[in-house]
Amino acid sequence: MIDLRILKMRVNLSNIKEVTDRIVFLCKNKIGSYVCVSNVHMCMEVYDSPEFERIVNSSDLTVTDGKPIYLIARIKSIFRGRDSLHSFSQVRGEDLVYNICKHANSSKDIKVGFYGGFNNDVLKLVTEKLTKLYPGLQIVFEYSPPFRSKATLESEEIIERINASGTNILFVGLGCPKQESWMYLHRDKIKCCSIGVGAAFDFISGSKQQAPNIFKALYLEWFFRLLCEPKRLWKRYLILNPRFIMLNILSMFNIAK
Repeated sequence: MIDLRILKMRVNLSNIKEVTDRIVFLCKNKIGSYVCVSNVHMCMEVYDSPEFERIVNSSDLTVTDGKPIYLIARIKSIFRGRDSLHSFSQVRGEDLVYNICKHANSSKDIKVGFYGGFNNDVLKLVTEKLTKLYPGLQIVFEYSPPFRSKATLESEEIIERINASGTNILFVGLGCPKQESWMYLHRDKIKCCSIGVGAAFDFISGSKQQAPNIFKALYLEWFFRLLCEPKRLWKRYLILNPRFIMLNILSMFNIAK
């Protein structure tokens, strides 16, 4: 893996196989670790908040989930002569969940847990779908917490439940920046590898519609999501995305960092 900075955010250039192997290695250490799955929203939160910059850049791994993040990383690596030395790809949160569960399905040593989701019904749909796909998957923990406006320390009861369950890999779906802050707060309390997977629970459960392949092929997945949730996502895509592009153009000419 190669580290690279996109504005103020550190990302690890890799592919889904290498990321899965790294996560399996981390989870077998039986110490707290966490993985960030980055997109434009996360990058801009890092840019605007020194505290959140510290949280994301302290992660054990930050992968390139969003297509714009991947494309900027590709451009920067080519300019720096690194692209030919290392093959990396976009690592989407949803694909990472499937790939890790597929790996865990064939391994008796890896147990997974799920924390987050809009409600218990979403988590139930997620676990039902994954156990149908991977009958040998050991899901030992599920919890959908009550809504909180920001990340706070979890109760000792829930922390004890996670640790007592033997969870090796905990998928955390609270949305950015809450899930990253939650993983950072609990990194020394929860003895597993936590992965912030954003909206992956919603896509896997079917509670949110995936963009058609034509939108993905044209790099317009963001536009499809904006059409589906304009009130929630308009600021992210119509303000943050243009700002992200402009700041990266300026950074290439050493005008912005």
